Amino acid sequence: MRIAALTFGVIFASLVAGTANGRDLPDRSRTPGVRNPAVTQANIKRTICKSGWTATIRPPVSYTNRLKRQQIIEYGYTNKKLASYEEDHLISLQLGGHPRNPRNLWPQPYKGTCGARVKDVIETKLKRLVCSRTITLSRAQGMIARNWIQAYVQYVKPLRCPG
Repeated sequence: MRIAALTFGVIFASLVAGTANGRDLPDRSRTPGVRNPAVTQANIKRTICKSGWTATIRPPVSYTNRLKRQQIIEYGYTNKKLASYEEDHLISLQLGGHPRNPRNLWPQPYKGTCGARVKDVIETKLKRLVCSRTITLSRAQGMIARNWIQAYVQYVKPLRCPG
């Protein structure tokens, strides 16, 4: 009985710590990733593979900051500073992610081994692979939505993320 209580305590503490201080991966129930229906494999040369295209669909900071404030609370983060997070598109705009759907956006911490700037690297790598037709758009979207860290390890280099 005592071992079970201790095990529960360790698991609970690790979950609370992960929730309170930020996450490497979003909560899948809140942020499963949503695709932009306007982007398809057939039109990638006119959309995601066209230089400057994402700027035409990126939501304004007023929208993303309002959502970031709300989601920081929903995620239970103890650090409430907006500047500590990027309101990240789980399926990035450059991979055909939905620009405004809250289920594709989450407050991703900048700080840490596996923070927002690290995720940017795999987003760009996957976009290049899609645009060169090495992998399909659907495959890239699925990889980034399921676990961007695994995609990073597969296509960039080993990465050790805490927790």
